[in-house]
Amino acid sequence: MNPVRELVRTDRGRRLSRNHGVVVILCGILLFTLLVSMNTGQIRLSPFDTLRTLFGGGSGKENLVLFQFRLPRIVISILVGAGLSISGRIIQAVLGNSLADPGLLGIHAGAGFAVTMYVLFLGTQSFLAVFTMPFIAMAGGGVTSFFIYILAYARRREASPVRLILVGVALQAGLTALTTVTVVRLDETQYNFVAAWQAGTIWGANWNYVMALLPWIFILGFYVWSKALVLDVLSLGEEVAGGLGISVSRQRIFLLSSAVALAGSCVAVGGGIGFVGLIAPHLAAKLVGSRHQILLPVCALTGSVLVLAADTVGRTIVQPSELPAGLVTAVIGAPYFLYLLRKRRN
Repeated sequence: MNPVRELVRTDRGRRLSRNHGVVVILCGILLFTLLVSMNTGQIRLSPFDTLRTLFGGGSGKENLVLFQFRLPRIVISILVGAGLSISGRIIQAVLGNSLADPGLLGIHAGAGFAVTMYVLFLGTQSFLAVFTMPFIAMAGGGVTSFFIYILAYARRREASPVRLILVGVALQAGLTALTTVTVVRLDETQYNFVAAWQAGTIWGANWNYVMALLPWIFILGFYVWSKALVLDVLSLGEEVAGGLGISVSRQRIFLLSSAVALAGSCVAVGGGIGFVGLIAPHLAAKLVGSRHQILLPVCALTGSVLVLAADTVGRTIVQPSELPAGLVTAVIGAPYFLYLLRKRRN
């Protein structure tokens, strides 16, 4: 037997076993965080009460608290974390910039402006708002990303990743200013909603919003996972990808559109939660490496743990008030971004 081939096979088996171990550990952490979140809130439920209620033995009050208030918010936190994390990883791989996240392509700002205009003219109380808000947010983020790509396009050349990011930052600042001006025209109820949304509060805490968000995460997540090999090649650089026969422009458009749809649908329900698309992919890559077939599921798990933990901490640290999950992730993400920036400069 060829010793080199046997060594490679052994090393591959070790990596596979290690990656499976990482997935199991992250699933355990997510389950633990979920249990803690179910037991936490203004109305205290002991672990025994929670388990008894889950299996149908709870009182009417316990059932109401767990199934109508806490569980929908927990599921939405998990879905939002997974979607934002996968979206961030797509953008980092396609643009070749490890510091990129959905906010830098104007997705958050565009979605925020679209949602603000929707609230101004149509409100949020109708049943259709549950299912139309993700479309509105995706449309806002998509239109913004399209204009960023057009403005970053260089004559006779494709838009470079650096130009995309610079134009994205500039357009994001302009849209944020427009959103601020629009907020002045809102009434008190609308203003409170938009303010909570912009801060990153998990506001859509009912099963209707879970059903509205779930198909986007699963369908788009599976599509992106099926493109894992393409992402592996694109992350090597545009010239290398083109040399290997990848249609860079076409795949970039498809993948960035998926990133916009994932982030837009998550932002519509979870608000402007920042830094998840930056932090979670970095942590996942440190755990399992850069192969997207395993990296994308680990990104989803890492993002889910991050957002669920942030929402749980925000609900408990200043009771009876709440801190938005977006504020908690910003406290973690801003120093981490500066660390990455300094590390990259060095």
